[in-house]
Amino acid sequence: MRSIIICLVVLTLVSCKDKTKSNGLDAESKVKNILKNGMYRAVLEVKDGELLPFNFEVESARFLKVFNAEEVINVDEIEYRNDSVVIKLPVFEGYIKAKLEGDMLKGNFIIESLERSVTFSAKLGAEKRFEVSEKPLENVSGVWETVFSPGKGDDSYIAKGIFKQDRGVVTGTFRTTTGDYRFLEGVMDGDEMKLSAFDGSHAFLFIATVTDSTLEGVFYSGNHWKESFIAKRNETYELEEADNLTFLKEGYDSIDFTFPNASGEAISLSDDRFKDKVVIVQIMGSWCPNCLDESKYYAEFYKNNKNEGIEFVGLAFEYAKTKEFAFNNIDRLIDRLGIDYPILLAQYGSSDKKKAQEKLPMLNHVLSYPTSIYIDKKGKVRKIHTGFNGPATGEKYVEFKDEFEGFVAQLLAE
Repeated sequence: MRSIIICLVVLTLVSCKDKTKSNGLDAESKVKNILKNGMYRAVLEVKDGELLPFNFEVESARFLKVFNAEEVINVDEIEYRNDSVVIKLPVFEGYIKAKLEGDMLKGNFIIESLERSVTFSAKLGAEKRFEVSEKPLENVSGVWETVFSPGKGDDSYIAKGIFKQDRGVVTGTFRTTTGDYRFLEGVMDGDEMKLSAFDGSHAFLFIATVTDSTLEGVFYSGNHWKESFIAKRNETYELEEADNLTFLKEGYDSIDFTFPNASGEAISLSDDRFKDKVVIVQIMGSWCPNCLDESKYYAEFYKNNKNEGIEFVGLAFEYAKTKEFAFNNIDRLIDRLGIDYPILLAQYGSSDKKKAQEKLPMLNHVLSYPTSIYIDKKGKVRKIHTGFNGPATGEKYVEFKDEFEGFVAQLLAE
């Protein structure tokens, strides 16, 4: 009898061990396929039958890198579901859901809150971003004075194209008065320039016919937007200063607000935390790539200077449809970037700038996400900076950091 009991115990332990081992295996062992290591060429189907390409490299079943010129995005949120894979890029809500078919992936890039879905596919072993049929006939290196949606009244806006071309490879960006289109990468195919970027929030494609002194083309954002643009060479071209675009209405010299944090606590600019300190108020959204670039810089600056008498506070305007989902996105941004300053939920369900301005009625408008408001130790607004020139703008990014740190040092010294 004792021998029978021992055998049963042993069998039970072995059975439990096997079951534990089975349950403890990574999910990829339970599915038909997993991502194979190597470089992939992915394409998104935008308007007019055009394809927006980008590259990513799978280093393991749980980790890959997305490439846009000098930008490398590390992706470690990869989930397997039966014969499909879900790839969620850092910070942003958008994700790729695709079926694994050998060396191919077929599916969609999805942003649920905006009810957007773009057809996606990718192939292992294809390393070229754009297919090229001709040698480059033009060189776009230099500065381009650009107009998007020309001739369309209030919908028209100006930009500064900044490009470098090495043989047939083109990198650079378009700067606008409110930000930039981040890291663009592409080619010259004969007399046609093709540039793209994908970061998990935005999918950009620019196609233009080039002469020595002109560009004429179309800009696609996902499969929901397109507009024309024209440009001419102008090495001395500069945009309007970003400190003059947003300002306080007459009769105001300060701002005030009360918005909740994730714990439901109402935070106001009049709280003790902000008294007698220099305060940077960041108008932003967790969905916004330029806000991401700015938040990375602000998070690092705050960590290094939080004991110097400076505070930051973010006001998030989220298009997520529920408060819970909006705070989830904000918390994800905070966790990913290691942000130590509070980010409050100013609005959810829409990122409409007119509605945002209603929450801050002392401003003439909210023209751009992000916008930063500089407040001195006496609580007076000293400067409002519209937009953000991120790392893709090169020298302009360095210039912004120098100006920011110099002005903050001036306010702290007062």
